[in-house]
Amino acid sequence: MRVLIGGGSGFLGQSLSRLLKRRGHQVTIISRQPGQQQITWADLSKKGLPQCDAVVNLAGENVLNPLRRWTKQFREEVITSRIETTRTIAQAISKSTSPPHTWVVVTGVGYYPPSLTHQYTEDSPGGNADFLSCLVKDWEKAAELPGNKTKSQLVKVRPGVVLGRKGGAFPKMLLPFQLCLGGILGNGKQPFPWIHIEDFCRLVCYAIEQEGKLGGVLNAVSPSAVNDTNADFAKALSESLGRPAFLFTPGFAIKLLFGNDRAPMLLQGQRVVPQRTLQSGFSFLYPDLDSTFAALLS
Repeated sequence: MRVLIGGGSGFLGQSLSRLLKRRGHQVTIISRQPGQQQITWADLSKKGLPQCDAVVNLAGENVLNPLRRWTKQFREEVITSRIETTRTIAQAISKSTSPPHTWVVVTGVGYYPPSLTHQYTEDSPGGNADFLSCLVKDWEKAAELPGNKTKSQLVKVRPGVVLGRKGGAFPKMLLPFQLCLGGILGNGKQPFPWIHIEDFCRLVCYAIEQEGKLGGVLNAVSPSAVNDTNADFAKALSESLGRPAFLFTPGFAIKLLFGNDRAPMLLQGQRVVPQRTLQSGFSFLYPDLDSTFAALLS
């Protein structure tokens, strides 16, 4: 199949592209710059959607970039980098005379309200709890095809923290633990929804390879993550490394560094169940932290 990926040059996009190619699919990236097997966002807007069987959007500015202060400008970059790219693709699909059978937008479990006890499935309400929750609601709304005139099936994939050795949050988490400086964030009781990078990419591939038969929301979180807290994650990682993890970062320090809109992403969390994901027939290679760390640290 021919797959078009927005945001294909990042950690998730590169990992997904490699898996798709290994499975025999052709990949084209939507990028700011032209290049081999690439088209630009400007070309997509002007010339329309190239011939493809599926489209995936992974584009979006890193919300938790510690090197960027939470200014009004950066906040707008975070919003527009997600919503405008998603809307651009959705409009291109709606105008296409030969639309793809599958349209995948990757958002996040931040859609669901933070809670220490409540468990969320794909059918649970959300989208109105805080900055991130409202952002995901608007993000997914931008993915909807105007008038639903095409036969493209929209799939909304909501991942937790994606764990991979070569990018994303995990390498930044790993270094302090390797130096015996690891520990919990805040009180450590906050739920920690996560997924191994390989399972994330496999799930997106799975949705694409259903050729339009699988639509709606898919929670991209490992099955055991519904019971995992930040403290559980810290304990499992420290034991896998054979390093102590007795330090902690107080909540006020995280709020000072990240600001009131971003701090809840680290100090609060959601207990998310991949109910519909499992019911669809998808199986996880890394269902728990022990198997995940064994793979990531080997």
